[in-house]
Amino acid sequence: MRGRVNRRLRFERFKCALILFSDMKFQGRSTRKRTGGRRRHARNKRRHELGEEPTETQVGESKLKFVDARGGTEKIRAVATDVASVATDDGTVAAEIENVVENPANPNYVRRNIITKGAVVETSEGEARVTSRPGQDGQVNAVLTE
Repeated sequence: MRGRVNRRLRFERFKCALILFSDMKFQGRSTRKRTGGRRRHARNKRRHELGEEPTETQVGESKLKFVDARGGTEKIRAVATDVASVATDDGTVAAEIENVVENPANPNYVRRNIITKGAVVETSEGEARVTSRPGQDGQVNAVLTE
């Protein structure tokens, strides 16, 4: 009887932790073993195991978000941007982003105009492939595609 009560209390505490952290992605150990078997929880989630939702940078008026990172540093996330630093033969040019032409990360990102690394964007200089991570760096760097 005593074991059943402890188990119930432990489950209630775990349920509370799940409710607290349900908005964020859990990046701890998998609940499955290599063999496919289930791995039982040995402890509750920890704050350092939590991730954040990806920043889906959109085409639009520039909007930056500052996020605290580990080690007392700060990350700059580009929530929206309309300028890209495009590398040309002559040097680097600040070009206006018009829209997203292709995005291998997710085909739905094209119609939603979401910029990620590897996306092909239409700029005032021509079509360019994004080489930076706007959700991590806060800026869009790109190279012209032939």
